[in-house]
Formats: sequence, C-alpha cells, structure tokens
Amino acid sequence: MTLLVTGCAGFIGSNFVHTWLAGSDETLVNLDKLTYAGNLANLASLKDDARHVFVQGDIGDRELVAQLLATHKPRAVLNFAAESHVDRSIHGPGDFVQTNIVGTFNLLESVRGYWSALPAEQQTAFRFLHVSTDEVYGTLEANDPPFAETKNYEPNSPYSASKAASDHLVRAWHHTYGLPVLTTNCSNNYGPYHFPEKLIPLVIHNALAGKPLPIYGDGQQVRDWLYVEDHCRAIARVLADGRVGETYNIGGWNEKPNLEVVHTLCAVLDELQPRADGQPYASQITYVKDRPGHDRRYAIDARKIERDLGWKPQETFETGIRKTVQWYLSHQDWVEGVTSGNYRQWVGKQYG
Repeated sequence: MTLLVTGCAGFIGSNFVHTWLAGSDETLVNLDKLTYAGNLANLASLKDDARHVFVQGDIGDRELVAQLLATHKPRAVLNFAAESHVDRSIHGPGDFVQTNIVGTFNLLESVRGYWSALPAEQQTAFRFLHVSTDEVYGTLEANDPPFAETKNYEPNSPYSASKAASDHLVRAWHHTYGLPVLTTNCSNNYGPYHFPEKLIPLVIHNALAGKPLPIYGDGQQVRDWLYVEDHCRAIARVLADGRVGETYNIGGWNEKPNLEVVHTLCAVLDELQPRADGQPYASQITYVKDRPGHDRRYAIDARKIERDLGWKPQETFETGIRKTVQWYLSHQDWVEGVTSGNYRQWVGKQYG
C-alpha cells in the first residue's frame, strides 16, 4: 500500500511524514517543489528509509503527477502543498493564486484521471484528502462562537482567498465527478521544523539572537494554537474513517492573544536558556505597524472530529510550547540552515 503526499518537505507535511512512518510501514511518495519553505533537511533522517520516496516537482505538472500515480498506484493522495504565509501573500499574491488555486486544479484533474481508471473496488476505497486552514472562514469578534464546519467562507487575505478557492474546487470535484474527497481545516500549527517567518519560531530565533521580538499592532490578535503532531494524528484519523465529502475542523482548543504567546515563549526561554546578562527575553518585545487587513480572531470548533472520529489533541499549549522550544534549542544547526540569505532579506523587508 502506498500514499502520495504533496508538499511534505514543508512544516506540517514533514511532520506528517515523520508521524506516519513512526507507526506504519506503508510507503509514502513525497512530491515537493522545494520552494523557500520546503527543506530536505526536514527529512534528513529518512534519507535511507525505503518507505519514503522523495520526488522534486510541482503539483501543477500533470505529466509528472500522472507518471507517479501510474507507477506507485497510491490508495490515497494527501495534498499539503500550498503557499501559506499571509504576509508573503500581501507582497506577492500571484504565487498563491498559481500554487493554491491553479496547482490544486491540476492536481485534482490528474487524480481524477487516475481514479476514474481504477477497478470499482479500488475506486470506492480511494481518497483525496485536502489540507486547508481556518483562515478561509474570515475573522471573529470577541464573543462570536468558534468556526464550525458550516461557517460561511469569508477570506480576507490573498492567502486565505486562494485556500478558500482550492477548498471549493475540491468540493466541486466531489459533487460533479464523484471524486471521493475529504477536507480538513486546521487552526494555527506550531512545533518542530516550523519555518521562522511565523510567530512562534520567529520569536524563538530572534530572542536567542538578541534581536527585537516584533508584535503587530497591539498584539491582541487571537489564534487557536494546535501542536503539529496532534494535527498529523487528526489527519490520519480523517483518512482512516472520515466520511467522503465531509469537512473536519481540527483545532487545539487553545485560544491565545499573540502577545500572551510571546510572553509564554519568553518565560520558557528564560528558564531553559537564560540571557547571559540576566535580563528577561520579554525586554526584547517591540511593537510594529499592524499588517493590512489583519484578522482579529480565529477559533476552531473541533467537536465534530471528536464526536465522529474520536480525535482530540493530546498536547496542551503549555506542554506543546515547551516541546517546541526544546526542539529549537537542540536543533540550532537546522535553524541556521534555513535563516540565511533570502530569509534575512525577507525579515528586513517585512519588519523594517
């Protein structure tokens, strides 16, 4: 048995590969374009593992995808491939349209051709699982209920609009062509291998380097935080027993303002690796101009996946954030490898 997974040299995808192979001998064929956030160092420990087959390529390359499908005959395709950073989507939305919308369309068409030619029994068992985000639902006021699967889509950034479009394509390919799809919409992930443009790894990296810890606006933007390995376990549950055509929201039940997250990180760093001068890392906090159209609050109602599939997160925010900090402290070589060159130019452009 084989799975074709896309975008698995990135943050969530590489964690899925590690989590899956820790509990299964099923082969994973990993298709990744290796853009700036795709990093083979995330998969270095699997270099000689016959269960992991890496192929560099684009989900929009129909000839390549068709060849992989015909050669490896996967029982499922899991689509992690995406441009995923709001700030980058504001500066350059074209890449997000191309990868998240056009790329998903081409992938769906390749998979549809493969699936249509399968014997009836294999067609019934086949799944296309599309990994998406809570940002497609828009923003919430302080007293609004969390996002349920029935919430209207109201994306507010080029990134979330492109992911919303990809979700709609997946839904349409199911209802129009019968492709057996599953969609997951997750809250903010954190954990190992997280590219340090996002809040938590950026703060850890800057704190240790003695640099400012940038906080957008007043820092009271609220997010629901989900430890990445919990997310990966949820995806495995959806793949195993999810109902075809359904959407499952995956959240950590951890709503936190960004400023609180940063203070928590600083406190853990103060304990695990104190500054040489004895000052708290929180003294490095700096407020910067808020980004355009910054959504105020996201929150996931994850009751459906718990009720229907028996999944709930194993990590609290406190246990997950400690594991995350410990991982970054013990993998400074990985951090150094991904924060050179273009990354430094990006940080300078984004935060001045």
